[in-house]
Amino acid sequence: MGRNTGAVCRICRREARKLFLKGDRCYTPKCGVERRPYPPGQHGQTRRKVTDYAMQLREKQALRHRYGMAEKQLRRYFAMAERGKGVKGEALLQLMERRLDNVVYRLGIASSRVEARQMVVHRHIAVDSRTAGTPSMLLRPGQVVAVRPQRRSLPLFQQAAQRAAARRGVPTWLSFEPEALAGKVLSLPRREEIDTEATEQLVVEFYSR
Repeated sequence: MGRNTGAVCRICRREARKLFLKGDRCYTPKCGVERRPYPPGQHGQTRRKVTDYAMQLREKQALRHRYGMAEKQLRRYFAMAERGKGVKGEALLQLMERRLDNVVYRLGIASSRVEARQMVVHRHIAVDSRTAGTPSMLLRPGQVVAVRPQRRSLPLFQQAAQRAAARRGVPTWLSFEPEALAGKVLSLPRREEIDTEATEQLVVEFYSR
């Protein structure tokens, strides 16, 4: 599956918002959106007419890039949200929040979702004491996510947990034990517990065309 390997700050500038793709850098004045708050390219500072379709597309792209997913994956999540009960947009965000790589990021073990995905792929993370290697694994309430005991002494985990957890805080639908580098899914996240800057209804409208 192909992923973006270019300058990720250009993505944030294109979507006119911080997507927190570079971890700690996004919280500093070096953030690309703060330094150049306009779209990239030679026509970035020109005014353009924004249609309804363009608004829906940009919202969908911003959501996709924020969680680091391919278009096919996002469409699959939307199909799952459609089949479920409740509000489609909230169900879609809930599914994306339940991904293993996102939970690792939310717990503060990783400073970005990209780093969290690498930790999972390199098999540093365990779910219910079993090594996990699939970033898209959907977690359920009651499951425990932790850094494998053999890897906890690595400076990567010690430093990342101290920096990220202190800066962002842990969502109320998760609990985190810094000493054990472990967290637990307490419940399914409600919309008010998800701090993602998104107008999910526009994404629903895009896929419902």
